[in-house]
Amino acid sequence: MAGINNKVKSTNDLELKDRLVAINRVTKVTKGGRAFSFAAIVVVGNEDGIVGWGLGKASEVTAAIAKGVEAAKKNLIKVPVLKGTIPHQQVAKFGGAEVYIQPASHGTGVKAGGAMRAVLESVGITDVLAKSKGSSNPHNLVKATIEALGELRDAATVATNRGVSLEKVFKG
Repeated sequence: MAGINNKVKSTNDLELKDRLVAINRVTKVTKGGRAFSFAAIVVVGNEDGIVGWGLGKASEVTAAIAKGVEAAKKNLIKVPVLKGTIPHQQVAKFGGAEVYIQPASHGTGVKAGGAMRAVLESVGITDVLAKSKGSSNPHNLVKATIEALGELRDAATVATNRGVSLEKVFKG
């Protein structure tokens, strides 16, 4: 789903903070009445370039959140964060949701709404401009945002992959 070679191998030494993005109550009508269950979308991150998302489902809200946190820890990615912002603009789509993120100057803040804000703050980005187009479904917005962040590359990584100097990357 997310970019090349940016999966995080070990979570042992990471201090991850979790953010609840959305809770959905699902009702199943049975012969005995209504049975409620909950689905929680959770984003975890160390606010220093590592982020992941998870979905937990259970009959209680707290159990759903706990399952979501465990699922999020299993698919962490590393994101290049330069001086509190991203290296370049990026567009990504997942399902009906399309996201656009672009770097912003220091002091701008996180100009993003809802599900995108939770992901961007969890990764440690402090200045960014973001826009969601299409569906506002939090499931797809979180996945599209993670995908966009996973495709980001900093100049040093690009230079290493191409086998050229850092100056050559900026000259084009």
